[in-house]
Amino acid sequence: MDSHYDQVMKARNAADTGATRLYFAYSTILDRAAFLEWRDQHSYGFFELPEGRLAEALDVDLVYDFPSRWWGGRVAGLTDAAGRSVFGRLFEIGGKDWPIIQHKEGAVTGMCVEREVRVRVEGQEVKATAFVTSPRRASTEGPVSPRFIEALVRGAKSAGLPAEYIERLARGP
Repeated sequence: MDSHYDQVMKARNAADTGATRLYFAYSTILDRAAFLEWRDQHSYGFFELPEGRLAEALDVDLVYDFPSRWWGGRVAGLTDAAGRSVFGRLFEIGGKDWPIIQHKEGAVTGMCVEREVRVRVEGQEVKATAFVTSPRRASTEGPVSPRFIEALVRGAKSAGLPAEYIERLARGP
């Protein structure tokens, strides 16, 4: 259990249990085995990440704009990019579980912020929430983390993302 557990549980207990949020995940959370390890390390064993649906965020692209000591280099967020897209999975998350997603994505520590994205899923467009690098933490200086690229590819394969997209991820920026 880390120091954010109590903060997350307090937010969880105060959350609207009837509300749900659409969450577009495109990064390392897609690596199911790694997510389960993180979940258990942080004492959230009661939380199950749903299966989700294959989805494509529209008019955005990956940008490696977050220098991470843990990853040993820059990791990816999203940036506006007309005509480009990023694949991931769309999850419906109950309101009381949203604080766990915020913790996993780094919003609790101020590393990331929420942003709305347009997502194509099963032939329809919906709006969902994704997490991107906090503008006050963004930087494109330094190398991209090779370990992060490996985890991104592993997650994309685990999530069943399109093969051409996985190849694009493996090439890096």
